[in-house]
Amino acid sequence: MRRYLFSLLAFSTLYSDVELSGHVDLDSQFYLKYPDKKNKNSFTAKQTLELKYIYTDLTLFCSLYMQQAYHDFREESEKTDRTFVRLNEFYAKYDFENSAFKIGKSIEFWGSLELRNITDGFNPIDLRNDMFAKDKLGVYNAAYTYYFENSELSLITKLREEQQLMARKSYAYYFFPDFVTYDKTLKSQKSINRPSLYLKYSGSTDTKYPMDYAFIYENGYDSQRYFAPENFQNFQQKKPTNFQENVYIVNKFMTYDTLVVGNTLLKLEALYAKVDKNPIVGDYSHIGVGVEHTIENFYENNALGLITEYYRYNTYESKKASDRLLFETMQNDLFIGGRYSLNNADDSSFIGGGIFDLEYDEQTYYLKFESRFVETFKLSCDYYYIIPSNKQLEPLTAYQILGKHQRLGINIAYYF
Repeated sequence: MRRYLFSLLAFSTLYSDVELSGHVDLDSQFYLKYPDKKNKNSFTAKQTLELKYIYTDLTLFCSLYMQQAYHDFREESEKTDRTFVRLNEFYAKYDFENSAFKIGKSIEFWGSLELRNITDGFNPIDLRNDMFAKDKLGVYNAAYTYYFENSELSLITKLREEQQLMARKSYAYYFFPDFVTYDKTLKSQKSINRPSLYLKYSGSTDTKYPMDYAFIYENGYDSQRYFAPENFQNFQQKKPTNFQENVYIVNKFMTYDTLVVGNTLLKLEALYAKVDKNPIVGDYSHIGVGVEHTIENFYENNALGLITEYYRYNTYESKKASDRLLFETMQNDLFIGGRYSLNNADDSSFIGGGIFDLEYDEQTYYLKFESRFVETFKLSCDYYYIIPSNKQLEPLTAYQILGKHQRLGINIAYYF
């Protein structure tokens, strides 16, 4: 893969019409409260290289990602297996007069909420990285989109399911018990090459109260996956066993929408999944609603946004997996937070708040700061504090497995 990187650089040098961009990051995390036998910090160098070539109506795009984890150069007990090279995107797109066709490996972004986009399930995430960052994996797909005046209709075929790798047990966000070994082989209801079909209609209105909307129907593998032990008896007795990730087929209906009323933004994300004959997972729904009100010129021309969001996850078959078994953390949660945007050339902003689990009495508090400096550099800092439930639950919640957690993160990136 490194040879491939050099080939891309050589290609961009030989062909001046190729647009070259990317960034190099130094990412540091310090765990102030963390589980026993885990590394107390994480230092990762990251590089992203993007190449774009446009010839009349044809666009070629490639995105390559690499990272090197400091602890992978340490002694065996500290290694995390978080050093790798990954081809994020590699696709061709051709624009017709009123439509477009795209094929290859790509990443899509669906959703409208601030805290979590519950409809953004086209791409799985890389489990080797920060659980709060949502590092997406590109997927192979083909898409045809027809454009109307204020809307568009897309038919998308995802060609295969990507397996999710996981870091070693020494990494803070490896969340299985010590006696569990993660088997990266993806177990599927049918072949992982069984296509998943999406029909997506989205658009906007040019009215007094502008609205953006999207409606999606999927027939194929669900974005929600579950882990199951190879030997359930060994797992119950806390004996060594393997865990595998499983995917199953659903008919799924999704929508994400925003409505602007003056200085207030109303947001909705909702989905319903009809599961196809799975012994573990039953039908479920997930909904998120939000309100964001912006106060312009709050202080010295800076803007303050007040944000409230509520998430509700429901399962409809009592004898099948619950939200805890599926590691769902936003099952009955209220988010109260804010965004403070500074009116300066550096695009500086603060965002944070509290997430309150109304069922299991868990709390998460966080604060993020972002700013550019010297034009090509970006500084990002974040702080997270998680207080898991003290209720006697079986199975445990995801945050009970993680334990009380406190971390400080600093990222410095150079963009070119």
